[in-house]
Amino acid sequence: VQLQASGGGLVQAGGSLRLSCAGSGRSFSNYVMGWFRQAPGKEREFVSIISWSVGRTYYTDSVKGRFFISRDNVKNTVYLQMNSLKPEDTAVYYCAAANTWNPTMDPGAYDYWGQGTLVTVSS
Repeated sequence: VQLQASGGGLVQAGGSLRLSCAGSGRSFSNYVMGWFRQAPGKEREFVSIISWSVGRTYYTDSVKGRFFISRDNVKNTVYLQMNSLKPEDTAVYYCAAANTWNPTMDPGAYDYWGQGTLVTVSS
């Protein structure tokens, strides 16, 4: 079972990136899927999650209106569209999957993690 994150890179402030997280080894269609990030010297923090059923979405306040999470259960993939990027968005972004009924922002509740993809936003 594996989550493979991709799509990170170097972008100027105000630019956009789309992260992808492809699952393999099992279906994640009934998992809560999330994106977390970790900046240098900081703890891993919640960014966004999407429920498995009706696709309800949640965002941390700092990315609301700029980031958008979506999922394609046929492709077993979750996406994070990041717009109007800021230097403070610079971090390694991780996708994760939780086998739970209720969406959760607690990293400890997630069962599977991707390897992380680096996003660097220059000013």
